[in-house]
Formats: sequence, C-alpha cells, structure tokens
Amino acid sequence: MLVAVLPDGRLQDLRADGRPVGAPHQAPDLPAAIAAREAAEQPRWVWPATADVYPALLRAGVRVARCHDLELTEALLLGHAGRWGEPRGLAAVTARLHGRPVPPDHARPDAEPPGFSQGALFEAATPNKINIEDLLEAYGDQQRRLAETEHPGRFRMLVAAESAGALVAAEMGHTGFPWRADVHDQVLRELLGPPQPMGPPRRLAELTAEINQAFGTDGLHPDLPAEVVRAFARAGIQIPNTRRWVLRQVDHPAVRPLLEFKELYRIWTANGWTWLDSWVRDGRFHAEYVPGGVVSGRWGARGGGALQVPKVIRRAAVADPGWRFVVADAGQLEPRVLAAVSGDRGMARAAAESDLYAALAKNSFGGDRGKAKIALIGAMYGQTGGDALPALAVLRRHYPTAFDYVEQAARVGENGGLVRSWLGRTCPPASGPRDAGLDPPDEVAPPPGRARGRFTRNFVIQATAAEWALILLATLRTALAGTRAELVLFVHDEVVVHCPAEQAEQVAETVRECAARAGRMLFGDTEVRFPLDVSEVGSYADAK
Repeated sequence: MLVAVLPDGRLQDLRADGRPVGAPHQAPDLPAAIAAREAAEQPRWVWPATADVYPALLRAGVRVARCHDLELTEALLLGHAGRWGEPRGLAAVTARLHGRPVPPDHARPDAEPPGFSQGALFEAATPNKINIEDLLEAYGDQQRRLAETEHPGRFRMLVAAESAGALVAAEMGHTGFPWRADVHDQVLRELLGPPQPMGPPRRLAELTAEINQAFGTDGLHPDLPAEVVRAFARAGIQIPNTRRWVLRQVDHPAVRPLLEFKELYRIWTANGWTWLDSWVRDGRFHAEYVPGGVVSGRWGARGGGALQVPKVIRRAAVADPGWRFVVADAGQLEPRVLAAVSGDRGMARAAAESDLYAALAKNSFGGDRGKAKIALIGAMYGQTGGDALPALAVLRRHYPTAFDYVEQAARVGENGGLVRSWLGRTCPPASGPRDAGLDPPDEVAPPPGRARGRFTRNFVIQATAAEWALILLATLRTALAGTRAELVLFVHDEVVVHCPAEQAEQVAETVRECAARAGRMLFGDTEVRFPLDVSEVGSYADAK
C-alpha cells in the first residue's frame, strides 16, 4: 500500500505504479491520520522530502515504518544518468517533465541548536506550492526511470535503503545521543585548562609560545596554516601543507607542540564550551544528519559535527542509569566488499575468516599480515610505489579478479567515464566534486597524478560499503521496533544502540544478525562474511 502525503493535509492512496486510487481526502489532523493508517496498514508513505516532513511528525509523536523520499530518489536517478548535482526537488522534477526552466532547489536553513525552533507541521521548508498532480506525476516518472536502470532490482533496493536511512536520520536527531555536560566540561578543563573570558584557554596559549620559541619568532599564529608553512620555509624546510602526516615527516622542534596545538585547537573550536552550550539539551546531543551527504553515499551532518567527535570527547557520551551502549563496528569492511563485488573466489575464501588480512597473509604473503594489508589498501586507493609495489605484485598474481576489478574502475575514471556501486549509486563526472572521505589512510601516502582514477577505483568499493552499512541500519531499525532500544548514532560503518542493560546482550546478537542479513541482501549466497566488533559499554569512549 502506498499513500502520498501533501503539506496541505491531504492523503492520496496510490497503486504501485503511482496511479491514484480514488480521490484525495483531507485530514483535519494530519499527524493523527498518519498514525492511524500506520497502525492499521503500515503503508509506504510517498512525500517530497523526509527532511521537510518527518521531523514535524516526530515532534507530534508519530513514527512511520517506510517511505519513498522523492528528493533523495531523484538525486540517485540524476546521478545514474550522469547529471549529478542538478536540482532534485519536486519543483525541479516537474519542470523537467514539462520542458520548463528548472528552478534551483530551496536551501534548507542551517541546523539550529536544539530548543531554538520547534516549528509547525510541514513548516515552510518547501516554498513552492505542491499539488497532488505534481507529486503523483513525479513518483510515476521515477518508477519508469527506475525500471530503465542497468539493474532495476538493485537500484530499487538502493532507493528503499536511502529512504529508510532518511527516516533513521530524522529519528536519531529527534532522540538525541545521551551526553553528560558535566563530564564534557571536566574533559575540556583537563585538556585545555579553564575557559578564559577572552581568547584561547591556557594550554593553547602555552603551546603558541612554545611554537614561536622553536621558530625564533614572537607573532606566529599556529592556527593559520599559511603562516606555519612560511615559518618552516624560513627554517629551510619546504612543506606543501600542515596536515599531520606531512608534519610527522619533518625534523624540527616546532613539530611536537604544533601537532598538539592542532589537536587541541580543533577540540576547543569544534567541541568546546560553546558547542556544549549550543547542542546539548536535557542530557542529549541533538544533531542533524544528512543521508547521502557525500558522493559515496556516506552520511554528512549539518549541525554539531556528530560524525567527527574526537575520541577523548566521547567520554561525555554516557548511557543513562541502568542503560548501556551497544557499539558495533564493521571490521575490514571495504576489503570484504571488494571480495564480494569482484567475485574473486580466492579472496572470498579469505574473507570468510574473521581476520581477512591474516588469511591473505597465510595463503599468499608468507605469513606477513602487514604486507597483505598494504597490498589490499594500495589496490583500493591506487598506491603504485614504495613498499606497496612488491606487495601489489603478489596480490595481482594470486587474486587477479579482485585486482582487475579496481583497476578497471580506475581506467574508466582516467578516461572520463562514470562508475557505479553494486546497487547503482553513480560517481560524479570528472568535473564534479571529490569526496574527501575517499582520501587514502595515512599508511598509504597519496601518489601524484591519476587523481580521477584513484577516486573511481575506491568509489566502487566505498560506495558499496556505504550501501551495506545503510542496509544494516535499516534492517536493525526494523528489528528493534517495538522495543525500548533506540538508535542514537551512525558513523560510516559503526552503529550505536542505547538500550536497557538487561537487553544489551540480545541487542548485540540482533546487530550481528542484521549484519549477516545485509550481506545476503546485497550479494546473495557468498562465502564473504561481514563480522562486527561489538562492545557493550557505559561510555562511548570505552568501545573498541
């Protein structure tokens, strides 16, 4: 059963192809009407954008099981057609269908700290008037285009998962992440010293003086990268930037205090006392998550930096009395995804083990786990020199199908082509933006050139890993429905559930079952396992 929802309070029953069933009917109390239909039928709700509709329903105490988010679906379909980044709102869809000038998407306001604006149901987030004909026409057109994709079944799964993720994102923002303001303040004082009426806290001032002394200056601002680069140049050291992995290769007395300054300065500006006062209310940190916020399908955040909380600050994330956090993190996810999508039987057998790198090492690298890891990461990120070169040769000889899978994606990218994830998410064109999340880890320094090929070779893996994580999240949400457990955080391939202590063991087992189910839903009957590192903790910082 499908039901379309309009901001003016009308509901319209739909057939599977989007054709209406009967006439639309006005609901005098829309949240109550949606709650009644949800309890009776659990239909799939069709609406312009979950971000515009669902938060208001949550404030009214209404949750739904399923939806079709027209805006997120349109973004996926535009990307699949090589038109990544074009307007994706309902008004734009309708304009394209009728050959009219396409209006830009309305800009959603920046996320406000909790408590500043509750808003009315369906508040004016969509300035253009929406009529039922436009919504039905857009939904029908999307169903037609879905059927024309390369793998319609997979793409429908992607659309369903993306829409489910939008529901989870709104629910997590509404629920909030348990947060102890007093613990947060204590951590900040331990790291930085007490807050100052003006200027930075004491420890940052001390490090600034130490850095200036190391350079023989007295006016250097270590928070300004350009000044730091010039200071090193005056000392006869040329560096391209002040990233940590660059600074660690420099032999100079300013490096140690500079690295500490960078870490503490970020904590002060991103998660300091101002952040605490702004984003934590009634013992909960309320962030705004953005499903598909980066090109690989990973989530972003529009408020509070929920996806980038430093580990030391996580000490403030403390479960409620009598409750626990169940923290589940997918180990070695991207290499396992490579084994599954490439169809390489040898690598799939290794991915059936709990430690994929160790299995590869035993089978092909003379027991050297480090070399096996470097080879696999190098293949996925395009590392072609240094210590990775001989290890890559071993990988290519023993696992040619997996190696060729990412090599082919790189060649397509280098030639200006588009690549897709397993379910069909498509990378931006060569002129589009890069995803910072696809940068290689520190142990694989990025080689010069071939940037587009490095991007596309990892896109096919990381975007598919994001799909696995999203399906895990959606199935877990369904499995936890009706219990007291609550999803409170999702970061790439890590999910955090807050639950009564006596339910923690069962919740942990449920998460493991959902991880296995996500693998089967994506890849069918495969040897590849997707094990989780699961911790049951009272503080998020204590998770593995």
